[in-house]
Amino acid sequence: MAVEAAVAFAKDNGARFIEELKALLRIPSVSTDPQHTGQVRQAAEFVAAELRRIGLESVGLIETSTETRTGHPLVYAEWLKLPGKPTVLCYGHYDVQPAEPLEEWVSPPFAPEVRNGNLYARGAVDDKGQMWMHVKALEALFVAGGGKLPVNVKVLIEGEEEVGGEGIAAYVRAHADRLRADVALISDTDLFAPDLPTLCVGMRGMIYTEIEVRGARTDLHSGMYGGAAPNPFMALAHLLAKLKDEDGTILIPGIYDRVAKPSDAEVQAWQTLPFDEAAYLAGQVGATELVGEPGYTVLERVWVRPTLEVHGMPGGFIGAGAKTVIPAKAMAKVSLRLVPEMTPEDTFQKLKLYIEEITPKGCTAEVRMIHSGEAFVVSTDNPFIGAATEAMRRVFGKETVFVRGGGSIPIIGDFIRVLAMPALIMGFGLPDDNLHAPNEKFNLSNFHRGIESIVRWMALVGA
Repeated sequence: MAVEAAVAFAKDNGARFIEELKALLRIPSVSTDPQHTGQVRQAAEFVAAELRRIGLESVGLIETSTETRTGHPLVYAEWLKLPGKPTVLCYGHYDVQPAEPLEEWVSPPFAPEVRNGNLYARGAVDDKGQMWMHVKALEALFVAGGGKLPVNVKVLIEGEEEVGGEGIAAYVRAHADRLRADVALISDTDLFAPDLPTLCVGMRGMIYTEIEVRGARTDLHSGMYGGAAPNPFMALAHLLAKLKDEDGTILIPGIYDRVAKPSDAEVQAWQTLPFDEAAYLAGQVGATELVGEPGYTVLERVWVRPTLEVHGMPGGFIGAGAKTVIPAKAMAKVSLRLVPEMTPEDTFQKLKLYIEEITPKGCTAEVRMIHSGEAFVVSTDNPFIGAATEAMRRVFGKETVFVRGGGSIPIIGDFIRVLAMPALIMGFGLPDDNLHAPNEKFNLSNFHRGIESIVRWMALVGA
């Protein structure tokens, strides 16, 4: 059978696949940092060259832009030679998060290193490693099929997922006819636990904002003006403290008006998952205790409840020594995670109005939207998910569990709503892979099992 030949090819060439991935991981494609713009493009060209080499057609870079900026390019490729067969849209991203703090990495973030069966590097699992699984699965199928695939394929890989994905969202809306397929395949999530095949069937949306508070026209001497002039940092601290109470309940009026609840069956299924709260606290969070809304389990808090987090407060004087000034402005970066039925536009307006209402006297506040994405839930009652559970059962020898994800991949909502197709979110990371943190890793056993799972899934879909 061609599928067994493809699996054998992938196993025989596994070491080469890893070396290729290492070469991609050495490219610091940090999309948020303008200093890395050239390297982001280099990563795009690297991926495009490999897609072209393995046999895909119409391969090229697509330039992206919005009204305010020029973005990083998309990589597109296709193979459409099987009329009547399903078409799969493979999605991933080649950009990565910044690597700081660098001093916390055991090995340099862009010098990939294998230790204890894990590949360590920035982007190893999020998402270069998982995107590379798609590429290598396609290569294996091409070789085993004598230059043919079991399904039609379109590939769309972006370079801005870590900064909001504005470019790909605009392209999807403008070129829906070119991108339409029967299903979108995304590998950018985790297994719920080691050796447990997992499909993610829903993710939270988000809005990412900046809140800027201004006081005086310029910085002021704190001795001469302290006690009379407004202090934007103090005002910002008071303002942030009124956004969420100590229990984790968001205080923005109306924020819970449109929060869809999970079904009883879904909640009951989550209760059977191998979740150890103490291990989660000690092994993944590393704090003294967990926090969050009373009355909800940990999984419910991170999967199906809205949250608000403060990510940074740049401004003022933070250098060595002392500088006694009252800063003219202060800023905080604040995000909210959204759940189904909440919309980014409505949530942002609620936040903006509330900020204006609670801003302390003597100061003004501006709230800016940086990027956003909608929440989604997909039905498990479709043949593509059925094929995925069968493929992973053959690879892992276990039945697949269905979970939701607390994170956000904004473009998936556009695939579902704009392109009108289901999404199959089949990830192979692990909860302790340190996404967005120092010492990010990808378990190499999962890398290889991911390739085999995708090979078997495409073969089943094609059949």
